[in-house]
Amino acid sequence: MPLTAMRHSVFHIRHRLRFFLMTALLFLFSSTLYAGDFVPSMPTTVPIKVSTGVDQGFTIKVLARRSGNKLLIDIESMARALRLSFHKEGSALVFEESLESPGTICTVAPGNYFARVVSKDPEDQQRIIQLHSAPLQIESRSYLPVIQACRLFTLWLDREIVYSYSSGRISAWLKGKPFAESVATIGLVRRDAQSYSTRNAPVVEEAKTVITGIEVENRANGAIITFSASGAPTQASILKPDMDGTAYFSLQHASCDGDALSKIYGSSVVRVITPKQFEGGGLQFAITLDNKAYTINSVEFQRDAKNNRYMLYVRSKADVQEIRRREKELQIAKVISRDVEKWKLNTIVLDAGHGGKDPGAIGGSGTREKDVVLNIVRDLGTFIEQRWPDVHVIYTRKDDSFIALHERGKIANRAGGKLFVSVHCNASPNRSARGSEVYILGLHKTKAALDVAMFENSVIRKEDDYQLQYKGFSEEHLIMSSMAQNAFARQSTSLAQDILRPVEKIPGNSSRGVRQAGFMVLWTPSMPSALVEVGYLSNFDEERVLRDRQEQAKIAYGIFMGLESYRKSYETSTMASMGK
Repeated sequence: MPLTAMRHSVFHIRHRLRFFLMTALLFLFSSTLYAGDFVPSMPTTVPIKVSTGVDQGFTIKVLARRSGNKLLIDIESMARALRLSFHKEGSALVFEESLESPGTICTVAPGNYFARVVSKDPEDQQRIIQLHSAPLQIESRSYLPVIQACRLFTLWLDREIVYSYSSGRISAWLKGKPFAESVATIGLVRRDAQSYSTRNAPVVEEAKTVITGIEVENRANGAIITFSASGAPTQASILKPDMDGTAYFSLQHASCDGDALSKIYGSSVVRVITPKQFEGGGLQFAITLDNKAYTINSVEFQRDAKNNRYMLYVRSKADVQEIRRREKELQIAKVISRDVEKWKLNTIVLDAGHGGKDPGAIGGSGTREKDVVLNIVRDLGTFIEQRWPDVHVIYTRKDDSFIALHERGKIANRAGGKLFVSVHCNASPNRSARGSEVYILGLHKTKAALDVAMFENSVIRKEDDYQLQYKGFSEEHLIMSSMAQNAFARQSTSLAQDILRPVEKIPGNSSRGVRQAGFMVLWTPSMPSALVEVGYLSNFDEERVLRDRQEQAKIAYGIFMGLESYRKSYETSTMASMGK
């Protein structure tokens, strides 16, 4: 054989193998890439390389969406890329092609598992292509999983159109027939509506019903089995359970994915559902019922024409008192579950005081309060996230930014916080003043507490609109805010005490106790709240400790230990009050 002929033969063999492999992959992946309703993300694009001849063609992007690990293709956009014309008839899409004379028209509709292909020559036979996934309509566009979109256009146009997972690209060969066998006869239907099958294609009927899903809803007196369907309605019947408890539900001219719909349901009146496909196009489901644990009274069938569903009602002997008892237990369990979730300590808001244009207190060596407390809050958040993975940490600031006092509490409320902890450093004209203290919201009882609150509140003057934002704030407003916080007074006091105990144990730290004062940052949060003054930057020795990075981590851990003590007592008392 001449060398040129041999190369030509090898070339064709390679391309035939590639086509068979691609076709097999399309079939294997098609049934797993579509599972009910998608929750699509924002639009994206996928490149499609269209070859129209040797070294001829173009690459264009088609519209797509992602849903988890699934990729959906806009079939309008794909048709446009393949240089196909189309228009809409209601919600249906009508595509036209003229790759070969006289050309064909393909009609696809959202929710319909069948695409209809009609030749422009009225003497030619029509084709019905059964889709593995019904087109999904999103924002007036029709989408199919990428493998299914390629399969649709491959079967319709009789051209190779494949998607590569490795490159994330669709390749379409529109020039000439495919190198492997033609797929143009798949779904061919005679004009007398009798289906026609070839070696390449299964029997396909235009009016065929496809069972797409099965749901079993258990009731106290039996169960409801729902068979969801697509396509035209068909005749159905039910054979009542035999001695073994197996009922048989049969449908004419129907099909399904047997592997996907064959299920074991466990400990309920419905134990197993197994589908069986017959050669004549019939479909039968064997429904095994537990007739040993349940007394089966009846099995009835009804078709829901509006929603294209087939409903089976399995009724068993019911103990009315037992039903009421179970329903009451279920209602109580739901209420308790909601309450537990509501009071669960699952969100903690951490507030690093000052920041940005507000440095806070400044020590003799230039240590800035805003830097110290930011480090402590970050470390505290890390301890919480590492030890309590079920607790969400919210920061009012995670960098050197300025956050208004009134906004900090709003951040906590919007996040649904269950605790609010604000961290600060103290300062005093008395250079010998030292030690940590924890504050809760309330009227000041000492001049020292008032002085601390006045200093922390003075930051509002750095806010551009502070006169408007804090208009009317006065001691009267403080009294009202304190009264509103009374609902959390006991928890806030416990929180403050629990935080203070481990902080006291840090070497060199002397506690000044739990106090109350009118801190504006504590006015807004609708949750137990505390403000921690970790030490005095105005004290030379404490400034040296507070600016040390390792000491900052120790302080953060001390606060965390306090939170851990509070959480244990809080959740224990909460569960006890709910009778758990």
